[in-house]
Amino acid sequence: MQEPTLVVMAAGMGSRYGGLKQIDPVDQEGHIIMDFSIYDAVRAGFKKVVFIIKKENEEAFRAAVGDRLSRILDVVYVFQDISDLPDGYRVPDERKKPWGTGHAVLCCRQVIDGPFAVINADDYYGVEAFRLACDFLSKAQDDEKYRYMMVGYHLYNTLTENGHVARGVCVSDEQGYLKDIHERTRIEKKNGKAAYTEDDGVTWTDLPEDTIVSMNMWGFTASILKELEERFPAFLDKNLKENPLKCEYFLPFVVDELIKEDKASVQVYPTPDRWFGVTYKEDKPVVETSIRQLKEAGVYPQHLWEGRQGRQDLP
Repeated sequence: MQEPTLVVMAAGMGSRYGGLKQIDPVDQEGHIIMDFSIYDAVRAGFKKVVFIIKKENEEAFRAAVGDRLSRILDVVYVFQDISDLPDGYRVPDERKKPWGTGHAVLCCRQVIDGPFAVINADDYYGVEAFRLACDFLSKAQDDEKYRYMMVGYHLYNTLTENGHVARGVCVSDEQGYLKDIHERTRIEKKNGKAAYTEDDGVTWTDLPEDTIVSMNMWGFTASILKELEERFPAFLDKNLKENPLKCEYFLPFVVDELIKEDKASVQVYPTPDRWFGVTYKEDKPVVETSIRQLKEAGVYPQHLWEGRQGRQDLP
């Protein structure tokens, strides 16, 4: 049995939200969304977490998250630096935007050498997702293919009432393996349905409510790090010409390439759990209500970490 690592992507400043949303409390006890994800992860069996953050946010992040969690599990910090590029490449003038989720995970290449799960810092995934990921990764072994997994969510359980979202829309085969994933960067509720646009709202395409989407909860062996590194220059060669200031190296894009090349299989584990997060400031009251209801239902204690000295103390 292997001990997988949890990787938390927390380098985004949340431009639509208007602040460092990853460390914004969502209950009266001062917990943030990440607390609930890590609590679920520790209960599932994760013992190490790698936080991907920006160097300039390190002090605030340690104070809000890392220092109090370091007594529960091993905590490692990795900094996503926009200038962390392959030899021969440079950051375009005036570019401020990070290089995306694929680049964020690539920044972990010096601290991970085994199986790991990846999540967003500002998303709530539910208890089951971490159990599924830990069970898979504790036994994951590459053979003739890379063996990965993804927790999938029903699209309508992942939408906000307050604007558009980006989701990886997934198609699986009859055995539950991912066949196709397309990153749709603008999905909204339209007239009671879910729909996406690729032309700034000129035309819309409906999506069934039970469409499985990726919320960036993946399970990988360490092989993905090599693939991310090797494919990054080709991405830069193409996209620096087309969109130098805003192009992003999406993690699902690389996974999709590996599937199409028959180099990887991705087992999809659908969950009926409802996602929630703080994409927009207006989302926060919904998150607060959801957390309160989960506590009332006994899913979480009122104080997650109070009096606990290690993972053996968790229920």
